[in-house]
Amino acid sequence: MPHFRSQETVDSALRMSDEGVSDRENAEIHGVAIKTIRRWRRLYQRRGLPRGTGFQGTPCPRCDDAELDEAAYALLLGWYLGDGCIARARRGVFTLQIINDLRYVRLNQEIADTIKRVKPNASPCRREGGGAVRIEARWKHWPCLFPQHGAGRKHLRRIELMDWQREIVAKYPEQLLRGLFHSDGSRFLNWAGKADGRRYYYPRYMFSNESDDIRQILTDALDLLGIAWRRSRRSVIAVSRKEAVGALDGFVGPKS
Repeated sequence: MPHFRSQETVDSALRMSDEGVSDRENAEIHGVAIKTIRRWRRLYQRRGLPRGTGFQGTPCPRCDDAELDEAAYALLLGWYLGDGCIARARRGVFTLQIINDLRYVRLNQEIADTIKRVKPNASPCRREGGGAVRIEARWKHWPCLFPQHGAGRKHLRRIELMDWQREIVAKYPEQLLRGLFHSDGSRFLNWAGKADGRRYYYPRYMFSNESDDIRQILTDALDLLGIAWRRSRRSVIAVSRKEAVGALDGFVGPKS
């Protein structure tokens, strides 16, 4: 939810801004964040909006100083980087779309629930076809939360996290990895042969993505948690060691 301030506080802060007080000093005097002072100036000074009209629709964590469920955001970021996209709709609105296999009922519900945690009044809709489901939600501010949005496929352009996104990922790497592995990864039983011709089986995680940048985001998160990985092919990251698989089982696990 947004942080509401009294009209007296807003008027005082804008008056000081007009008098040349810096945003940082202004924020300290009035007990608000610097970005709140900047938002007030943008809305009421530069854009000339009437007071009280700054929160039309759902407030944005980046534009409006609204609260953000960071754990949910890290999870949704993983899904977006793996199997998500943002499409432009009408009247400046954007549609976030996450595509997943229709078989995974629990994960599809998790995607919808996660979207609602990031945008609290969202009403995600489902569009099914060809064995897949596309879970969608509209908002003007999706590009604010996912600045990686752009024209063309992700693996054909630069995908780089912003500093504020890195801070969230550093706090919730497990959530990011869960989204990534459940979108573009898998957990399965692999086998290897013994000297006597018998086989032994062991669980293994694999993540496949054509984007060098997205694979780097994944391996950085694995490194942060001390989870061993290796590159089995150019575009494939494998996690095979017993202790590493056990660690991922704690917060990723099989798809369902």
